[in-house]
Amino acid sequence: MKIVPLGDRVVLKHLEAEETTKSGIVLPGSAQEKPQEAEVVAVGPGGMVDGNEVKMEVKVGDKVIYQKYAGTDVDDMVIVRQSDILAIVED
Repeated sequence: MKIVPLGDRVVLKHLEAEETTKSGIVLPGSAQEKPQEAEVVAVGPGGMVDGNEVKMEVKVGDKVIYQKYAGTDVDDMVIVRQSDILAIVED
């Protein structure tokens, strides 16, 4: 399925959740938190949104951190507004 976002929306693909803690404890799937780190897979055009000019600051391939309860889940992806993205992760 191909998702094309509109306006200031961004499609993110969840990165794999940690399966073990730093101390080596293995977590079952039900105990793992939804990851807040994701990879950008599609970016909307920006433009005029709610009467304000929006310039898109993320691009496809960026790794980002987004707000915990933001967006709409679709399969293993989430659609968020650009304003819900908190930071770009640089390696």
